[in-house]
Order: sequence, then C-alpha cells, then structure tokens
Amino acid sequence: MENRLIAIEIKVSRQEDLLDELNKLVYLQQKKIDQLETMCAALARHIKGMADNANAGGLPHERPPHY
Repeated sequence: MENRLIAIEIKVSRQEDLLDELNKLVYLQQKKIDQLETMCAALARHIKGMADNANAGGLPHERPPHY
C-alpha cells in the first residue's frame, strides 16, 4: 500500500513539473506570436506606404521621356 502511495506521489510530482514546463513553453510561444504579429503589421504599413508613394508620384504606367 505504501509503495502505491509513493508511486502516485511521484507521478503527481512529475505531472506538476511537466505542467510547469508546458506553461512556460506556451508563454514563450505567445510572446513570439505577439512579436511576429507586430512585425507583420509594421511590414504591412511599410508596404502600403510604399504603394501610396508610388501611386502619388505619377501615372503608374507612364513611359519615360526617352522612349
């Protein structure tokens, strides 16, 4: 009976350790996802700004004067 109780306590302890590790991993993954979302939003703004500047500069398919 005592051996069973010790085995159960060991399993519970290992599960608690594993749960802590998984929580840390999920936290780090969410932190990375947040960084990537911020980066994607910045890139989208940058691309939109470049497209707006290109369209404001004149006709998009205008031939250069040397043609």
